[in-house]
Amino acid sequence: MSVPELAPEITEFYTRTIDEADRLASSADGRLELVRTQELLRRHLPEAPARVLDVGGGPGAHARWLVEDGYDVHLVDPIVRHVEAARRHGCTVERGDARELTAPDASYDVVLVLGPLYHLLDAGDRHRALTEAYRVVRPGGVVAAAGINRYASLFEHTAFAHLHQERLRDSVGGILATARHDGKRGFTAAYFHRGEELADEVRAAGFADTRVFGVEGPAWSQLKAVEQYTGRSVYGTGLFDSALAAARMAEPYPELLAASSHLLAVGRRPGPV
Repeated sequence: MSVPELAPEITEFYTRTIDEADRLASSADGRLELVRTQELLRRHLPEAPARVLDVGGGPGAHARWLVEDGYDVHLVDPIVRHVEAARRHGCTVERGDARELTAPDASYDVVLVLGPLYHLLDAGDRHRALTEAYRVVRPGGVVAAAGINRYASLFEHTAFAHLHQERLRDSVGGILATARHDGKRGFTAAYFHRGEELADEVRAAGFADTRVFGVEGPAWSQLKAVEQYTGRSVYGTGLFDSALAAARMAEPYPELLAASSHLLAVGRRPGPV
């Protein structure tokens, strides 16, 4: 089966510009994202050994710990570099696209869509990816889909002290107004969700009992700011522990979703568990 066309700037970004394998380990806010994603998923996943399809799983940052937890993981990603890296983590791998999965109907207990919705700027493409996730997860199975928060760039560029620059203000203002980044500078082409919008997209694909969580909580940009200005990691310090506690404390309050860098929607395909 042919892989649907991926925007060339996205392929270039993940092949030559950034090493995605390092992103969740190279900064305190990346570590915070990993820790919180782990604990949210572990709260909702069925017991191992369940079958997990990691769609857009990159170089296997999440596949690695899922395999270590005893899950049977198959990873799909459109970037050759990612597929080759993920193979080392004990999962099976495949080059493919979230919008056109090769998996049979109802063949997985869990489908993770933790990256594709970032880079599918067209609503129809995002719906196609989520309906594919619905198709391949069994009735009663779990889907987890991630989005970048609409306001993340505002917090990030404030932490980096960039907003005194007119060019950066214009770029961030464009994301706030349109929910899109064109990929011409810095980050690649991307779509930025609001919490209720991500929930609506997951529900529109057929999933029930959908809830959206803020991943990093309200203090992630403080970690970024301190590391930017000191040049030293704050992972493992009281500041990191406090930011993690704040993320957990913020969970019951939907109005605080807008403060996280990433959002995680968890839903279930209707049917017997």
